[in-house]
Amino acid sequence: MADPPTSCPHCGAPIGTDVLICPTCHSPLDAAPPGPAPASIAGPEADPARPAESAPARPAGEAPGRSARATGRRPPAAPANPFAGELHRRLGRIAQWAEGAGPLGVEIPRLPAWAEEAARNSPNPEPWAEAVRGIERLAQRRIVEAFEDWEKRTKARLTRLEAYAVDTRLEREQIEDTLHAARTGDIAQAITTFQQVDRVVTLKERHLDQARDELERVVALLRDMQALGVEPPQDPAFSADELEGELRAGKLAPLKQQIRSLRLQAVNRLKAGLPRYIAEYGDFLLEERTHGVATELEATELARGAREFYRGHPEEGLRRLRALQQTHGPPPGRSARPSNPRR
Repeated sequence: MADPPTSCPHCGAPIGTDVLICPTCHSPLDAAPPGPAPASIAGPEADPARPAESAPARPAGEAPGRSARATGRRPPAAPANPFAGELHRRLGRIAQWAEGAGPLGVEIPRLPAWAEEAARNSPNPEPWAEAVRGIERLAQRRIVEAFEDWEKRTKARLTRLEAYAVDTRLEREQIEDTLHAARTGDIAQAITTFQQVDRVVTLKERHLDQARDELERVVALLRDMQALGVEPPQDPAFSADELEGELRAGKLAPLKQQIRSLRLQAVNRLKAGLPRYIAEYGDFLLEERTHGVATELEATELARGAREFYRGHPEEGLRRLRALQQTHGPPPGRSARPSNPRR
């Protein structure tokens, strides 16, 4: 234990050994005088104008002095852009509009790839959000205009179908539903209804066109038979009027059955009468050749017409034979004979 002081450490006045307060300066004798801390334990001098810096908090279990790189942990990621999810949804919807409205021939504006990336990473997404909303408004306006043009074209197609007694009431209602959905902003529903209407109308037109094609082919077959002098099963003009009436009445199933029956009768008559015609025409070309007339092209065309008929293509075979007769003339003693219109 250190000896008690004999002088006041504050004012230096002499004191006794058992005095606790200096009688001169009245300072407690057990308080150490202020002074600089020893250099061995003193830290850096604190700046009274600068608050003390607190050490960054470390995760539990991490030893002092180890950095995030040393521990293998990544620094916490910045908060995600709240507009990124909404942007992805809106751009996906615009892409669906563009794909669905493609058959309408409308061009949908799109946000470039670099702009999409910038919008997702922008700290201020509101300007990009307004740009995307503007693209949606422009796309909707263009789609509505395209649907209005489609309405005019489709109604003209329906008018043609109605001339052949095809029922199109449902399609006309769905056209109105399509335009209403597009104008109210429900583009996805408008595209779905549009695709359904277009598919059904196309199917009805295909059935009608097939019936029309079959009608014209069988009538042409009867006319070619008549032109070659082979009696057809029914007068071509009468058949055309009768079949056209069935078509206009919308009786497609009875019409196709009638066409098949008429064609079968015509082919059976051709099987009996056409070989004779081909033989007569061959003799006719051979006779001309003996008189110095070049008939190689005509003989080739005659052979082609006969081959098409025997291969099961009577319409094509008779078309070639009739064209040959029109350019080179009929064989002697053979001419087109009118037939009974009611037979």
